[in-house]
Amino acid sequence: MKYVSVWSDILDKLNNYNQWIPFTDNHNHPIIIGRDNDHYTGARAVIGGVNNNLLFITYLFNNISVFDLNTFQFIKHDILPTNDDIFYHCFVSKSENGQGQEMIKTNKRNQMLLFCFKTGLSIEYDEDNNIFQFHQLSLCDDIAPFYAYAYVCINDIILFFGGCSWNCNVSSKSVHKYSIREKKWMTFQNTLPSLLYYCAAILNEEENYIHIIGGKDNKRKILLTHMKTKVRVWDPSQLVIICLFILISENEIKCIIEYWTKTLKIKLGWIDDFDKIIVKYSR
Repeated sequence: MKYVSVWSDILDKLNNYNQWIPFTDNHNHPIIIGRDNDHYTGARAVIGGVNNNLLFITYLFNNISVFDLNTFQFIKHDILPTNDDIFYHCFVSKSENGQGQEMIKTNKRNQMLLFCFKTGLSIEYDEDNNIFQFHQLSLCDDIAPFYAYAYVCINDIILFFGGCSWNCNVSSKSVHKYSIREKKWMTFQNTLPSLLYYCAAILNEEENYIHIIGGKDNKRKILLTHMKTKVRVWDPSQLVIICLFILISENEIKCIIEYWTKTLKIKLGWIDDFDKIIVKYSR
C-alpha cells in the first residue's frame, strides 16, 4: 500500500493510494515471502540493512528469516534459541529513531531485540557473511508471563503496554520500560485505564504522543478504543530536568536552555517561569 493521510489535501489528486495491491516483482509476478510451511500468525518484522533493503521477520514457532526487498529473494533462515512460541511479540531494531545507524552503515551489522514470554534476545545479523548471532537478555518477573502487549521503541527505551498470559486467562494493564543501553527493566506505578492485550502502539514523533489502539479486554471482548498518552510521562529523557547548581549566572541559564532545547528538540518554546525555577533550585 502507498499510504497518504486521509486528512491530506493532496489525497484527491493522487491515484492508487491507500489501496491494497499484490506485491509483485519487476515482471509482475507475485512475491512469496518465506517458505511453504511457515506460519505467520502474530509475526513481527523490521526493515534493516545498510541500504534499508532487508526485511527481517520473526514468527511461529521460533523462526527468523531475511528477505531482500531489492532482489525479491529469500536469503536466510535461522532458529531462535528459545523454548517459547514466538508470536504477538516485541521485535525492534536498535537503529530505530536513529540509534546505532552509523554503526550499521560502517560494518553492515544489524542489531535487533526480541521479547516474548520469558524470552529476551539480542540479535545480530552480519550482512557480509549472512550469519546470525544471538545473546540472551534478562526479563523482569512482572512481564515474563505475558505476550501480546503493545510496544514502542523511543531512543534508548522500549515501552510495553498491557499483555496477557499464554491462555489469555490473565491479562495486564501494567506499563513496563526496558533500557537498551543499561539492560534494565522498570515497572511503572501508573497503568492503563483497563486490562488490555492484542493492542497496537504507534509513536507520533512530531507531537510526542503514543497512540494505543484496539485490542481485547479481560473478557476477550474486541475493543475499538483509542488511547493517547504523552511520551514524556514514560520517558524521562523527554522531560526538562531541573539541575542543581551552587552558583549560576544569567548567561549560564541561557546556555542550559539552549542545550536542553537542542537535545530534547523542544518545539513549544520556553517561558520565563522556567528561568525562575532554575534560579530557585540552584540557590
